[in-house]
Amino acid sequence: MCATFYDDTIFDVTYAIKNQSVPQRALQGPDIPPQLSALVLAMLRKDRAARMGSARQVGVELEKIQVLINSPDRQDSPAGTIKGSGEPEKIRIVIVDDHAVVRQGLRTFIDLQEDMTVVGEGADGIEGVEMAKQLQPDIILMDLVMPRLNGAEATQKILTDNPATKILILTSFGEDKMVFPAIRNGAQGYLLKDIQPNDLVKAIRSAYQGNVQLHPDIAKKLMASVAQKPDEPPKINDGVQLTERELEVIKYIARGLSNREIATEMVISEKTVKTHVSNILGKLGVEDRTQAAIWAVKNGMGN
Repeated sequence: MCATFYDDTIFDVTYAIKNQSVPQRALQGPDIPPQLSALVLAMLRKDRAARMGSARQVGVELEKIQVLINSPDRQDSPAGTIKGSGEPEKIRIVIVDDHAVVRQGLRTFIDLQEDMTVVGEGADGIEGVEMAKQLQPDIILMDLVMPRLNGAEATQKILTDNPATKILILTSFGEDKMVFPAIRNGAQGYLLKDIQPNDLVKAIRSAYQGNVQLHPDIAKKLMASVAQKPDEPPKINDGVQLTERELEVIKYIARGLSNREIATEMVISEKTVKTHVSNILGKLGVEDRTQAAIWAVKNGMGN
């Protein structure tokens, strides 16, 4: 019995270390500053590249937390904000992106702004949800395509518990299948990563004031979606009509992806992809996927 218990415990602990997040209750308490909780989370991330880079970096962050705690102007609040100093409160921002380099670049630029501060970073949607609960930030810059939990789903979970938080989607993806779920789930804005840094901070300030922020290309997509008649499938140049799913599939065909790769990208079965491909070939009147890819490129779907 002891051996079995011992073995089970080892497996349980090993699995938890590799796959499970730090329990919420372990980092919560009246005497635990939220900034310290965020630092501990950053030190315990599963992805080595996303963790704190060195003990020196941890020391710097601890000194900042100590200065904040010992400040005579500090008043206790859920957000740990310094008040009463005569200075305007800073916009408190959490960055959620699975690329450590992206997070570092955003943090560096945002921290240069006098009216903004980055209070936490997350490497995926689950960490984003946890930090939203612990830190209660004003703004979350949220990537979309991330492991464990994508940005659209994380947005929905965060706003269910923290409706006052403003979420700005900041991503490389502008496809309809990415845009609409995020906006439906309550995102305050949808920006692409090609945005200029000065425009990004302007968007953050505007979102903080409650204004909706949309990249021009995203605004066009929304306008087109509103203008399209209900139940009317998209029309292509030569009159061929494909469903939204078929349009997604043929775009991947034009990029040279196999059925298995398309299934992975769209999170559907390979059998379903084969059915879509068969329907596409029939509607286009072509014999194989190579001809379908050529047709897609000619109709502007090869990017």
